[in-house]
Amino acid sequence: MTLTMTRRTAMALGAQATLIALTGSAAALASGAPRSGTATQAASRTGQRFDVVIVGGGSAGAVLAARLSADPQRRVLLLDAGPDYRADQYPALLANANLVAASPEHDWHYHSDDAARLGHDIGIPRGRVIGGSSAVNAAVAMRARPADFARWAGRGIEGWAWPEVLAAYRAMENTPTGDDAWHGRNGPFPVRQRTAAENTVSMRAFVTAAESVGLPHVDDFNGTRQHGVGPYPLNVVDGVRINTGMAYLTAAVRARPNLTIRGRAETDRVLIERGRAVGVVLVDGDMIPAGEVILSAGAIGSPAILLRSGIGPKGHLGEMGITTVADLPVGERLQEHPFFYNVYALKASAVAMTPAAGAIVWTRSRDAAKDDLDLHISGTHLIDPKASPTGGAIVLACAVTLPASNGSVRLASRDPRIAPRIRYNFFEQENDLDRMVEAVELSRRIGRSAPFSELIDHEMAPGASVPDGQALRRNIVANVAGYQHPTSSVPMGADGDRTAVVDAWGAVRGIAALRVVDASIIPDIPSVATNLTTIMLAERISAHLTT
Repeated sequence: MTLTMTRRTAMALGAQATLIALTGSAAALASGAPRSGTATQAASRTGQRFDVVIVGGGSAGAVLAARLSADPQRRVLLLDAGPDYRADQYPALLANANLVAASPEHDWHYHSDDAARLGHDIGIPRGRVIGGSSAVNAAVAMRARPADFARWAGRGIEGWAWPEVLAAYRAMENTPTGDDAWHGRNGPFPVRQRTAAENTVSMRAFVTAAESVGLPHVDDFNGTRQHGVGPYPLNVVDGVRINTGMAYLTAAVRARPNLTIRGRAETDRVLIERGRAVGVVLVDGDMIPAGEVILSAGAIGSPAILLRSGIGPKGHLGEMGITTVADLPVGERLQEHPFFYNVYALKASAVAMTPAAGAIVWTRSRDAAKDDLDLHISGTHLIDPKASPTGGAIVLACAVTLPASNGSVRLASRDPRIAPRIRYNFFEQENDLDRMVEAVELSRRIGRSAPFSELIDHEMAPGASVPDGQALRRNIVANVAGYQHPTSSVPMGADGDRTAVVDAWGAVRGIAALRVVDASIIPDIPSVATNLTTIMLAERISAHLTT
C-alpha cells in the first residue's frame, strides 16, 4: 500500500506521512509505450486467441471470469498485473482479516495529488493481485441502499431498480443468518454477521454508547433498516478474508479448459481498429487478440488504460501526445468518501484489539435528503498498537458517504508504469466539510459517553488540544484521508448524459466490443463500502452478457 499501517496511523494522528516512491524502472523508460502493430497481425506470444479478454482479476474481474467461462464454447483470458494465488495459497498478510492493506508487494502505491488543496496527499491502497482490492480491504460486506439506486434511476439509467438489484445481491450471497426475504443461502460469496460476543470489550462499549446518544440498534445492516449502530457484516470466515479470487475462482472453475488466468501481466492499452476493440497490449509489448475486451482494473486502473488507448477528453489526450479515438469524459467524475480518524487510547484493562473490524454507525446529517444516510462512524482497531502509549487503541473513523465533490483521474505520462495523476478534491463543496464536522462531533460525543468513556485513557486524535469548532474544521482538512472506495471515473449513464462514458451495461460509447465493468462505472458513489456492490454489478452484467 502507499502507506504502511504504521504510517497510515501517523496520518491519522496528524504526523507527516512519507509516501513510498514508485518502484521499478519506470523512470528509465521512454515517455511512450510501443505503439506499433495490430492484433490482427499477430497472436499473443502463447499463440492463443480468446473470445473475451478481461483486464483485472479483482472484485469484478474474478466474477466475470467465473461466469463467462461457464459457457465451454467461450474462451476467456483473465489478466492481472499482480500474482495469481489459488484459494489456499494467499499469504497471511492477505488472508488475515485483521490486517488491511498490509502488504506493499501487493499494492499499486498510488497517492493523490491534493497537497495544493489540503496540505497533503492521500494514500490510495489498491490491491495488485488476483482478488484485487477485495484481497486487501476491511472485508465489509454491506449493500448499497434503495436510495442509492434511486439516484441511478434519477439519472435515467434503466435496469438497476431495487427489486432487480436485491435479487442479485441475494443470489451471490451465502449467509446462515437473517431473514430469508433479504438473504441468500447458496451463493458463492460468504457474508457473516459479526456478533457483539465476537467483538472486543471496547467495541461493544462503542455500540452501547452510540445507543445512549440516541442511535437505534441495527441487528442486520443488509436487512430492512440501516439507520443506527451495530456490528459489521463481513466476508470473513474463521478469521480469513474471503476475496473474490477465493470465492469465484475455485479449483473447479480453474480446471475449465476454456479459462486461462495469467498473473503478473500488466496491461498498457486496448487495441482499437476501425472503432472496435480487437485486443490488448501488455506493458512488455505482448499483443493479445480478443473478440471482446472487458476492463475491470478498478476506478483508477480502468480510466488510465482507456486514456492510454485514446479514449478520453480530447484536450487531455492531446497534451499527452495520444491520438483521440473517442472523445469521452473519462476520469472526470471520480468520487471517494472522505475519511477522518478519531482515535482513542484504551485503558490497560481494555486493550484487546482483535477482531479488528467491529461495528459501525450509519446515520444522516442535518442536510441529508429524506431517504439518505450520508454519515458513517466506523469502529475498528486498524491501528498499530505501538502508536498508543497504553498499547491499545480504537479508531472511530468518520466519513461523508454521499459527498458532492468530484475528483479526477488523468495521465501523468504515456508510460503505463508511471501512476496516473489522481485528485480527490475533497471538500471542494463546502457542505462536505460541514457534514464531516458534524460526523466528528457525533463521534466525540460517543467518545465522552459511558460505557465507552470508562474504557478510554484519552483521545489521541485530534486530541484535547483541538476543540470542536474552527480548530476541528482545520484539523479535519489537514488530516483527511480516503475510505478506499473510489468510484465513478468511467460512469454509466443514459443516452443523453454527456458526462457518462458507458451505457447501463458497461459498453463504451462509440467503441464496439469494449466494456468496463468495475466500480469505475457506478454513476455516483453509494453511501457505504463499495465492494459488495461492485461484485453485484459484475454478476448482473455477466448475466446480461450470457442471456
